[in-house]
Amino acid sequence: MDKNLAGFYNHYLKPALVWKHFAEIVNIPRPSHSEEKIRQYLVDFAVEHGIEHCVDEAGNVYMRKAATAGMEGRKGIVLQAHVDMVPQKNNDKVFDFENDPIEAYIDGEWVTANGTTLGADNGIGVAAILAVMEDDTIEHGPIEGLFTATEETGMDGAFGLKEGLLQGDILLNLDSVTEGELYVGCAGGIDVNAEKDCTHDSFAAPAQGWKALKLSVTGCKGGHSGIQIVCQRANANKLLFRVLYAIEQAMSVEMGSVDGGGLRNAIPREAVAVIMVEEANVEQVYNIVAEFEKIFVAEYAGVEDSISVAVEECPAPEKVFYPYRLIGSILVCPDGVEKMSMAMEGLVQTSTNMARVVGDSEKIKVQCLVRSSVRSEKEALANATKVALELSGFQVELSGSYDGWNPNMESPILKAMLASYEALYGKKPAVTAIHAGLECGIIGGKYPNLDMISFGPTICYPHSPDEKVEIASVEKFYDFLLHTLKNAPEK
Repeated sequence: MDKNLAGFYNHYLKPALVWKHFAEIVNIPRPSHSEEKIRQYLVDFAVEHGIEHCVDEAGNVYMRKAATAGMEGRKGIVLQAHVDMVPQKNNDKVFDFENDPIEAYIDGEWVTANGTTLGADNGIGVAAILAVMEDDTIEHGPIEGLFTATEETGMDGAFGLKEGLLQGDILLNLDSVTEGELYVGCAGGIDVNAEKDCTHDSFAAPAQGWKALKLSVTGCKGGHSGIQIVCQRANANKLLFRVLYAIEQAMSVEMGSVDGGGLRNAIPREAVAVIMVEEANVEQVYNIVAEFEKIFVAEYAGVEDSISVAVEECPAPEKVFYPYRLIGSILVCPDGVEKMSMAMEGLVQTSTNMARVVGDSEKIKVQCLVRSSVRSEKEALANATKVALELSGFQVELSGSYDGWNPNMESPILKAMLASYEALYGKKPAVTAIHAGLECGIIGGKYPNLDMISFGPTICYPHSPDEKVEIASVEKFYDFLLHTLKNAPEK
């Protein structure tokens, strides 16, 4: 039975303190770059509970709590999570991420949201840290809370973290999405940002004898480009431009606008373009679109179950441009899994996500995110993407590069956490790496002596409106966290 999240955490969801904070967090708008309200919530919490705290220049919130009696000799632990969330919604959902609270509810064994991302990534991690900071009954050595800013769109908070702030010996990143797994490594990444001035190609839209059509690709699952990329899901941008290429090959086409995808780390679920064709060719466009819907459904059978390719007449744009070079650029740009790891079965080593294609007759912008656990492969794939776009007139900038986090299998906290998990649940957790870009790589570059592990509850489909967190896994995750704090290595 569906239940609203608010009001149920005290007697239905455990641990109550974690869910109390998460229920409050989902009511606080916090998309990337709009994090003022969640920062204030954290500061107010620290003031209310008498916890030492500060906010740094990058927008990170920092807290510190002394060890409990008898635990002063344990290594200090930094608990880290990011405060922002990915703002994604279904196309038919009316929602303002800057102002509206997330409509979270309980659906069987899961907590999810009504038509939007939930923000369990990384709201559950934030809630868990606050629960630890608030609860004076648990045993722990010196602990610090690091709540980083603007992780989802560029890891700004981690990049802006100053040396000398953190005092701990161990960092526990609470931003992983599979309970029972300990992450000891992650991929690095680099953004590919491209712009093309189309003014010189544009002219007044044809009037007599031409029709405006809106093409759309919708219904793709999307997801986190560092996690679901291995699922071989459809990229709506790439599918749209396959259709556009077929149309352009069959007839004269002008383009008024294109709008596909969203955030750099979310696989595009929807893409739309407005084109102009001669009236005599309209029926052929409808036939091409219908044929490609059949093709895409067949190609993604077993992976995507709701792909839709549609066309409809629409108002004519004021200006259009000749789209051939743009279409060619998107067709040849890399996208998806480039290489799998030979060292760890099932792990993506190198990939790229064509995250955003947007523009009109004045300017076109393209954004891709390249990931790899191998620096040379990351750079090579970024350069290949750059060249593909430059050959068709784009100005391309590579930015935000960060290296991955290399595993340390001799880590003292890894050994301690393996023992803690086995003591709690009678089995060892999996030890693995993740293709997503955790902040550990950046923070570890500033604090090279930190011993780091990433773990968390089970969150399915982050970065998409299907996002949900498993209720039982949150309790296991938090119990494991508390056991880890109690059994932290001695100095």
